[in-house]
Amino acid sequence: MKTGNIYSPIPDDLSNEVFEILVQNASVKIERIISKGHTSPETGWYDQDRAEWVIVLTGEASIAFENDTFVELKPGDYINIPAHNRHKVVSTSSDTETIWLAVHY
Repeated sequence: MKTGNIYSPIPDDLSNEVFEILVQNASVKIERIISKGHTSPETGWYDQDRAEWVIVLTGEASIAFENDTFVELKPGDYINIPAHNRHKVVSTSSDTETIWLAVHY
């Protein structure tokens, strides 16, 4: 059994985006992501083998898709990204942490 709190502890050093696996098995990975002004690299796209369901719990984020679609996410907003749907994070809040909950399945 594993317990925790999705909102704490927030690391003091957020110079790099934080990815924490909360639970994982052969079929599903659930992770907490903490961003503060982080974006995807300028070149390239995420092209994942599994679908990803993401919800923003705090902060804000923008995701761009290869087909020129943009999605803005605020607290409580979620998106389901099918496998191999190429995308990238183009912005996250720089003045506060953006806490994401991501389910890869």
